[in-house]
Amino acid sequence: MKKIEIITRPYKLDEIKEALTKLGIKGMTVSEVKGFGRQKGHREVYRGAEYQVDFMPKVKIEIVIDESLVQEVVKVTQEAARTGKVGDGKIFIFPVDEVIRIRTGEQGRNAI
Repeated sequence: MKKIEIITRPYKLDEIKEALTKLGIKGMTVSEVKGFGRQKGHREVYRGAEYQVDFMPKVKIEIVIDESLVQEVVKVTQEAARTGKVGDGKIFIFPVDEVIRIRTGEQGRNAI
């Protein structure tokens, strides 16, 4: 099993969710996060004063899937999230040793 973390632009969430749902992904966790990479924030003007915004608003989507789905998930996520501009985000892939469904006690792939 693998855990996929997708960090991307907030307005791309619905497109990514729809693409993952079409693949049969049944659950995900979404968090509002802030960060920066090459995008390095931007300057804004508020009441005449200019200031630097270092952390850009992003969303983090987390899913745990069977290893056989990883390449397909990465492909559809890239297609749904890509704008071609700096700040499109990143996809991280982690190994998952075990999953346990608290309600039923199911383990492993059955708990996903």
